[in-house]
Amino acid sequence: MAAQHFSPALPVSAEGPRAARPGYGKRSAPPGQDAPRPADFTGLPERERYVAAYIDRLPDGAAMDIKSLAKDLPLYGQMAIGSALRALAVAGHLRRVRRRVDGEGTCRWVTYTYWSRTARDNEWWSAALSGPADVPPQRIAPEPPAPPKAPGAPSDAYRALAGLGRREPRLALSAADCAALEPLAAAWFARGAGAEHLTAALTAGLPEHVAFPLGLVRRRLADKMPPELPDAGAPAGGLRVECVECGRPGPAEALPDGLCGPCRTSPATPSDDTADVPARVAGLRDLMRAR
Repeated sequence: MAAQHFSPALPVSAEGPRAARPGYGKRSAPPGQDAPRPADFTGLPERERYVAAYIDRLPDGAAMDIKSLAKDLPLYGQMAIGSALRALAVAGHLRRVRRRVDGEGTCRWVTYTYWSRTARDNEWWSAALSGPADVPPQRIAPEPPAPPKAPGAPSDAYRALAGLGRREPRLALSAADCAALEPLAAAWFARGAGAEHLTAALTAGLPEHVAFPLGLVRRRLADKMPPELPDAGAPAGGLRVECVECGRPGPAEALPDGLCGPCRTSPATPSDDTADVPARVAGLRDLMRAR
């Protein structure tokens, strides 16, 4: 019996497929893959075929994190979607990549999932994501330009400092204090730290009484400054491959099949909710009939 081909419809919405928040947006792999055809993904198990067919039809930039996919594909829950994404990575269809985006005195990491309709081996993905001379740079989808900041808009570093007082009243800072400490805080962001990391480092283990918040925060910003991210051996274009299972970053050659060493040797997360697929289908049918 021929394998059934799944082609789930995109969600019906005036806005179209939901755009990704910072992280896990779809990016098509370089040109050269086969054109769409009915036999696509027929070598995969049923669940993976269904998820792959849906992802393949999503436009670039669409959300394809586990939660978003589980909302759009109600036949499967988040555990099943996570297992399917792992299987698709092992099959050579996707790699999760963290890209460094430099702004005005700040640096942040944004995660995308690169997708290839044509299954690729580890050597191809390593070459494509490392950018050697024989792989044209345009084969990696470029990072869309960040929207310009509104004139006078506070930086992420300033916002983090200004929010300290809400998180910990003993560290309430004035506007002048935030402006004075902003360069130090911006250095944290330039080294890959986020607002949550910075806030946790500044508020942990405070004395019972803080007489001079400005001085204490300045000292902690300097003493707890995270190390700079090493540039040696970093992938071209500020790219770092991210484990599909646990999110651990590393060079492409260190994550074959899109998985780090511990996740590669551990069994896949069980998808307990796959057993409920018939019940889910019946529920969807009843819902459609009620309409």
